[in-house]
Amino acid sequence: MEHYVRVIPFKVIEQTEVANQIPKGVELIQAPKIWKDTKGKGVTVAVLDTGCDISHPDLKESIIGGRNFSSDDKGNPELFKDYNGHGTHVAGTIAARENNLGVVGVAPEASLLIVKVLNKNGSGQYSWIINGINYAIEQKVDIISMSLGGPNDVPALYEAIKKAVDNNILVVCAAGNEGDGDDSTDEFAFPGSYNDVISVASINLERRSSEFSNSNNEIDVVAPGEEILSTYLNGKYATLSGTSMAAPHVSGALALIKSLSIQQFDRQLSEPELYAQLIKRTVPLGYSPKLEGNGLVYMTVPEHLANIFDQEIKSIIIKVN
Repeated sequence: MEHYVRVIPFKVIEQTEVANQIPKGVELIQAPKIWKDTKGKGVTVAVLDTGCDISHPDLKESIIGGRNFSSDDKGNPELFKDYNGHGTHVAGTIAARENNLGVVGVAPEASLLIVKVLNKNGSGQYSWIINGINYAIEQKVDIISMSLGGPNDVPALYEAIKKAVDNNILVVCAAGNEGDGDDSTDEFAFPGSYNDVISVASINLERRSSEFSNSNNEIDVVAPGEEILSTYLNGKYATLSGTSMAAPHVSGALALIKSLSIQQFDRQLSEPELYAQLIKRTVPLGYSPKLEGNGLVYMTVPEHLANIFDQEIKSIIIKVN
């Protein structure tokens, strides 16, 4: 029996017209303070979602290609258009371009590979996602971003993710929106609960833990996930809420981190090393680790801490949760 997965539930708050705006979530993680050093150029993020509005003025220059693994458009692999809006919103948070028109993503010069694994209803088969992950591996992407999930632990999905990580691909997943605000109860969604992925929970723009955000011992970090402004269908914009919105902030942050690390270390860092570089750029917010993991992703880090971490990075070879 084929299991199904859906976009992590999200809420569309409003559609709006914007002009040349850095969204508050992008500001909150301090991404603009890194742009003088890098905007993510040369790093490719695969967005496994509902597709993308490939003609959106803020996204069209970021998209380098894609593939459809869903049932939309009669399964035509060449058509990865978004009929839902979720994938377009996620893509914009990662890498909307600076063009003096709309919004700017966390890594505005990163490249996007659009991998459509969910249909217009926001649902799909696990086999579609597995095929999408394998496609991303073949395309040698740097990061896989998945704001999707379901209740089933599917071994074949886990094996595909492990294969991606073994290929030094960072896999970022939304933690899920089944939370009750109580860290004494655990809520698990997959693939976000796998140890091998970077599981992202949500906070609001006041740095408070989102009540809907899943809590468990696999949470790695938190990022803004409430009232997040980004790109939407038909060249428009929308404000959405959910851990689906938190995860792409981290995918974009990792694009910046990977670009910075190449400049700093003059070599390609491994997936565990890049994970360590992410964790050094976190700020604890005072919540249980089951709610916030290591804390809020914060791209600026005190210089004395940066020096300590840079010395330690050479000896870190495994990811520790």
